Amino acid sequence: MPTDKRVLVTWLLIAFVSFVFLQSLFFKFQGHEETQIIFGTISDWMADIGLLAWAAPLFNSIGGYAIGSAELVAVILLWIPNTRTIGATLGLVVISGAIFFHLFTPLGVNRVINEAGDTDGGVLFYMACGVWVCCALILYLRKPKG
Repeated sequence: MPTDKRVLVTWLLIAFVSFVFLQSLFFKFQGHEETQIIFGTISDWMADIGLLAWAAPLFNSIGGYAIGSAELVAVILLWIPNTRTIGATLGLVVISGAIFFHLFTPLGVNRVINEAGDTDGGVLFYMACGVWVCCALILYLRKPKG
């Protein structure tokens, strides 16, 4: 791919990752109902499997802040060319965890978003998959040509 197209594609990928991560910060940092449900569901699962029971209360109380902070750092690093690889790697690690929790815990792909039991139709999961692909492509495009 020619360099100018590679640069354009990279910026488009960064823009998508930034959009997804940044728009979720309001929910995570404000303790929104959706965030409480997500981290409460995962925390309950952690407590039920026993091995991670000690971490469940901590994950429930500060998980949204911790994950949101990591996403914010990833976005900042993505926008700085010299730290872009670190940002994409951090984004890939964080979003891999999100995808894991969607697939292998009671959170599920089509998750509950409120006390009434409404679901998001899988939107959050599919956006996570999009972020994963974008971060992987950013890393691929950062590889030297040759």
